Amino acid sequence: METDEEIVVRLATAMDVDFTLPIVAEMEASAKARGTGIAKRNPATIKEKILEGKAVIAFTAEGIWAGFSYIQSWENARFVSNSGLIVAPAFRGMKVAQAIKQKIFELSRLLYPQAKIFSITTGLPVMKLNTRLGFEPVTYNEITHDPLFWEGCKSCVNYPILAGKNYGNCLCTAMLFQPSGN
Repeated sequence: METDEEIVVRLATAMDVDFTLPIVAEMEASAKARGTGIAKRNPATIKEKILEGKAVIAFTAEGIWAGFSYIQSWENARFVSNSGLIVAPAFRGMKVAQAIKQKIFELSRLLYPQAKIFSITTGLPVMKLNTRLGFEPVTYNEITHDPLFWEGCKSCVNYPILAGKNYGNCLCTAMLFQPSGN
């Protein structure tokens, strides 16, 4: 996937763990700036995903961090979430999110070819990216019911809405990709 600038989007490796704190800090800053409900990520979880080979990272040719996303499986790999998509502010509007989303989707399909892949978001740009990849909007009933997934939402400003509706819906839109035959 090409970006507007020379940016490399690749599988994150152990040499990328030093970017864990900047990634988490940007996720939190972005949520505050947009006033949207992005769950706060634990740096240990981000580091774990990098070391497990379940994360994608983007850099400029000069080695400046530009973006990140990771995957997590649920219900014995029946579901996979594409999570934590973030682009550093200096690189927004340059197709970096599109390149990361494409790469994380490909990684999800490679590691979990039979899994249903889902994403929840409040952002229209991510909804559009998901739609281009074959995701469709669904009710929360169609995605994982694993309590650990919903546990991750506790730091979101909208968590009281989610909990108050018994995890049936919230302000995020759930989107699902179903592989052929599922």
